[in-house]
Amino acid sequence: MPTKVPAISARRIRKRYGDQHVLDGLDLSVPSGSVYALLGANGAGKTTAVKILTTLIPFDSGNITVAGHSLRDDPQNVRRRISVTGQYAAVDTLLTGTENLVLLGELNHLGRKGSRHRAEELLQQFNLTEFGGKRAGEYSGGMLRRLDIAMSLVAQPEIVFLDEPTTGLDPRSRHEMWSIVRTLTKSGVTIFLTTQYLDEADELADTIGVLNGGRLVAEGTPDELKRLVPGGHVALQFENPAQLDYATTVFPYAHKSPETLTLQIPSDGAVSSIRTILDSIDDPTVTVEKFSVHTPDLDDVFFALTAQSKIASVR
Repeated sequence: MPTKVPAISARRIRKRYGDQHVLDGLDLSVPSGSVYALLGANGAGKTTAVKILTTLIPFDSGNITVAGHSLRDDPQNVRRRISVTGQYAAVDTLLTGTENLVLLGELNHLGRKGSRHRAEELLQQFNLTEFGGKRAGEYSGGMLRRLDIAMSLVAQPEIVFLDEPTTGLDPRSRHEMWSIVRTLTKSGVTIFLTTQYLDEADELADTIGVLNGGRLVAEGTPDELKRLVPGGHVALQFENPAQLDYATTVFPYAHKSPETLTLQIPSDGAVSSIRTILDSIDDPTVTVEKFSVHTPDLDDVFFALTAQSKIASVR
């Protein structure tokens, strides 16, 4: 079976401004039809990376392919296959929602009829049909953001770059935006997401890359990244104190809570680790009333990984 070509592949990318190395050998690979979230503190090189991948600025060395085309040798074909939605809506607030979409369609050579048809499709897809005739300046923040992303999809791009897509939105609008992102990936669109909201990356991303010092210091699924930092444990609650005491002899390094009959056993949360723990107390006289796995959240991961220079990878 042929290997699926990544939507984005970057190898040993370097970029510097004067004596400052902003990107220092960046490597990343984004699978097609997935959501890739790039996280990084201010100054980590995140914005520079996105500007390079979207052909806005050149890079000094390395190799990049986007949608199967060399970014250095064929930037025009890259631009035809991507769309960029910035942090702030690029919408003409004097035009109606329909007029904004039709204008983008005509600029993309869809023709008057094709542009109108595409506008109607997108208004329906983003639940804006009844507001299509209203000026965009009258839209709420969430509606304006939906229109902005709809405009970025007029030309049916293969890859959409979303920069801070839910900044300033209320919780309901944020969840609506998350639903839109999931729908796009189901249709085969690749999403490259930058966000300061770690819960957003946790909710949406198939893969997360943590950028620090111009390099990826970790890359993996949210669950894989959470297992990279200490603090994870398995909590077992027993039926009575005698059973808790027995389990404590098996795991003398665990934290015992007699009040709740609970034993907290350090664990990375991996299936193999959990199986080992349960096999260790495989005694018919011992009953585990409750069982739960606790792992660090992405905040813990982010702070831990950006505080260290050593590269860690789960891939």
